[in-house]
Amino acid sequence: MFSMEGSPPSWSSGSAYACPPVSEDTQQSETRTDATIALDVLHPSAISSSPDLNFKPSLPALGTANVGLSRTRTLPLRSPKRTTSLFPTLQVDFDLEQGPSLSCIFPLLPLYPFEAENIAFSAFPDSTLFNEGSEIHSFRIREHVPRTSQGRPSLFDNRRELSPDGFLYGFSYFSQERSTNSKRGYSQRCIVLLTQHPYPALFFALLNKLGPLYRTHGDPILEVAAHNIAKWPSPVPGTTLELGFLGTVLRIELPRDVDEQQLGNAPHTQTQTDQDLHLLACSPPMTAPSMIHIFEASLPHLWSIWECLVLCQPIIVFGQSPAWTSSAIWWLRDVVRPIPWAGDFRPYFTIHDVEHTALVNERAPKAGLLLGVTNPFFEKTCNHWPHVLTLGGNFQNPTTRFAGPSPGWKTKTHKRYTSKDRQLLQASEATARNGSAKALAEACFNLRRHFSSRSAALLVPLNRYLNTLIPRPSEASEGSRLKPFNNTNFLASLKTHGAVLPFRSSTKQREFYERWIRTPAFGVWLARQEDLVAHTLENARSVREGTS
Repeated sequence: MFSMEGSPPSWSSGSAYACPPVSEDTQQSETRTDATIALDVLHPSAISSSPDLNFKPSLPALGTANVGLSRTRTLPLRSPKRTTSLFPTLQVDFDLEQGPSLSCIFPLLPLYPFEAENIAFSAFPDSTLFNEGSEIHSFRIREHVPRTSQGRPSLFDNRRELSPDGFLYGFSYFSQERSTNSKRGYSQRCIVLLTQHPYPALFFALLNKLGPLYRTHGDPILEVAAHNIAKWPSPVPGTTLELGFLGTVLRIELPRDVDEQQLGNAPHTQTQTDQDLHLLACSPPMTAPSMIHIFEASLPHLWSIWECLVLCQPIIVFGQSPAWTSSAIWWLRDVVRPIPWAGDFRPYFTIHDVEHTALVNERAPKAGLLLGVTNPFFEKTCNHWPHVLTLGGNFQNPTTRFAGPSPGWKTKTHKRYTSKDRQLLQASEATARNGSAKALAEACFNLRRHFSSRSAALLVPLNRYLNTLIPRPSEASEGSRLKPFNNTNFLASLKTHGAVLPFRSSTKQREFYERWIRTPAFGVWLARQEDLVAHTLENARSVREGTS
């Protein structure tokens, strides 16, 4: 978990992260995991349970790789043995001169210095909108793996399993309180869970429980939480887990894969009793303000936004806080399911990110890039992006409104292909104006269900044509595969049988699918279908030969 104190200064992009070194002998290999990290500040209450490990590191040779693992003290020394691939815990210290820096890992997890710096800056909001309070946001950073001269990952062998998709996901609980000990009059602190699993509903729920307790009890609650987590079973896709956590029983439904739509049957799945939560792990978190309010100014344009998402168009999302941008981007990411996500998405992105210059530059943005930002600086550097979404609406306090673009949707290139559901739009707008908390939750659920159904409907003509390319099981032989996908034949099938989506015209229908079969998402989808068909045919052949 991260803890930071002070208020964020205007750090230079060249500021460096420096970790207190720890002897190689202090590494506890039994505490290694690949997933969650909590970051917090080095404060007196931690000293009683953590020795001063300010020794020079003894590291193996790195070959030609000019990198090193960050070494920090562990908190506390009696670290639980890991039985799950989910979570370790970290801490971040805030310095008025140097900015945030990682100061503690619990249990120990090897991190490269640039990873630790990236985590620290991403854990902290660019600015705060309240004098005292808290908020939760998330971020996604690429897992960089420097390699030796032999091409092998440096220092990761036998120490840290690599993330399945090449990214680490962070979930940060930020709090700010008045403090006479701080030069700026406020104490600021973050607790961050870092994981390899994109399960926003789960990790937001954990922080909603852990964050307030940590503010009250300090480090001891981290140890209790870590021992709770150490008893959890390893996550198996497609299963339901019952997890004990700080007096709460969490019933977690895990998706079979990251592109499975976990919609559920009601909008209140995540709002049951405090002692018994039922969560759909991949679903977007339930936050305040409601997503209806966060998208209020753009509600009439959600149909265009959805089309841009499924067509892998780059979109930059401005918001007044990381909590807003991360909630919005998890929601947008979710409504694309079951269509594969073939691009990159960053719930909260800062100018200090290691990939800032790679993702934000004078060139055209990458296909499928969804970027959540709060710094008005991006309005100038991203003025050539084709699509800009600014969160907010009439519910906002004018004194706290975002300093960047005005709330709403702006596009330079996109013209809508499909018809809106005007009845749903009118109901959503009415709820945004004067709906109760329950009505807002229901309206948000209805919007999510609507766009998820459109994503599934998009695939119907493709699945129909794909069925004509599958060899009969009785004809399956070794190495049988799906017949080649022919664009012309598919478009002919589309013209004959039509589509489920309500296109504005037959011309719009053809143009839309001509564009979609050129997107990276189509390539990912087709490759998965080919693998699935090949596996099914091979099983059919094995069964036929076994019974003959």
